[in-house]
Amino acid sequence: MLLEQTQAGLIEACRRGEGDALHVLFDLYKDRVYTIAVRYSGDSGIAEDIVQDTFLKLPTALAKYRGDSGFDPWLYRLVVNACFDQRRRTRRFLPMVESLLDFVRGTGQTPLEEVLATEKSTAIRDAIARLDPEHRIVVVLRYSLGLPYEEIALVLDCPKGTVASRLNRAHGMLEKRLRGRFGKEASYV
Repeated sequence: MLLEQTQAGLIEACRRGEGDALHVLFDLYKDRVYTIAVRYSGDSGIAEDIVQDTFLKLPTALAKYRGDSGFDPWLYRLVVNACFDQRRRTRRFLPMVESLLDFVRGTGQTPLEEVLATEKSTAIRDAIARLDPEHRIVVVLRYSLGLPYEEIALVLDCPKGTVASRLNRAHGMLEKRLRGRFGKEASYV
């Protein structure tokens, strides 16, 4: 209850133009917004642009916030829209740099295990990046943020059944794309 009161107070303070309140909202939500953005775009630079775009639009967008579905799903919807806008502007996919960084960081595995894990991780990210936007964003929201179907439905403004259907189709597409690379193991990816 205190969090809701604090959140409502922050939102009202932002609506009044209080910069400190916007900084507090930014600090509270920047990591979650970034997670959605980086998982959707696959690029940390693009994700930072999406985060910046989201928080630049936030003060203006708050004027339209009614509070019907809660602040978190409403904010996630802003992020999803910013992701779609960014994709329309750039049309870029996952860079190989991230895979290289993963490889360089290492995991304490043998060099062969690291190469295989990196290859598998890259293949999965590439397969997700090739999904159409409506399927990719459902995968990102479900597996990057761990959102339940109900909340994803609120974020995407669609029925819960549509979320389940899109996620099921995405699983099928990913399995089909990865099966050729990893065989039966793809169904467990």
